[in-house]
Amino acid sequence: MKTIGLLGGMSWESTVGYYRLINEGIRNALGGLHSAKIAMVSVDFDPFAELQHKADWDETGRLLAEAAQRVQAAGADFLLICANTMHKVAPQIEDAIGIPLLHIADAAAEVLLERNIRTVGLLGTVFTMEQDFYRGRLQDKHGIDVLLPSPEDRTIVHNIIYQELCLGKQEPASRTQYLRIIDELAGQGAEAVVLGCTEIGMLVKQGDTNILLLDTTAVHAANAVQEALR
Repeated sequence: MKTIGLLGGMSWESTVGYYRLINEGIRNALGGLHSAKIAMVSVDFDPFAELQHKADWDETGRLLAEAAQRVQAAGADFLLICANTMHKVAPQIEDAIGIPLLHIADAAAEVLLERNIRTVGLLGTVFTMEQDFYRGRLQDKHGIDVLLPSPEDRTIVHNIIYQELCLGKQEPASRTQYLRIIDELAGQGAEAVVLGCTEIGMLVKQGDTNILLLDTTAVHAANAVQEALR
């Protein structure tokens, strides 16, 4: 079994989900008392959130690249960034390490294409929704068309992530807002909605809506299990 490298803490609320899902996946695959071999560095998210909102991606990339090097030094055979937004600096991280990076957008695209889904809605931080590092990867590398909420709804989605979900809060009113936005994306032609922030799956579940929800935490974790056992 390979050792899975996790770069977590962004936020720790969703990193907990990664740890649980990966270990459950290994146990289900191998049975008995098996659990995952994991090397993890979990960062303090507050300064990173500040750097994000200052658009200081160079410093963000530098600090996360150093953290990724520590994951590699701990014996990881490959790396996951346990956050969607931080894939903005994935190229800087890849340049700093000598182990493969499993990109979260590629993991999502693999599941979508297996289901022959070519048009999706995307929820996430404003960085993930509006910048090209994520949406562009789905479109250009995988041929998946991406629909976005209105500018006003993007702000709502973003604020709920940082002001509630990253703090462990799941408010019913916020769930109602998210489900309204998901329904509107479905009305625009989305065949599925990508939960492109690793915290969103804590708030909305598949049972809340008829449209397919793709929880990126779950698909990324499953991709890690598959790679660890390959």
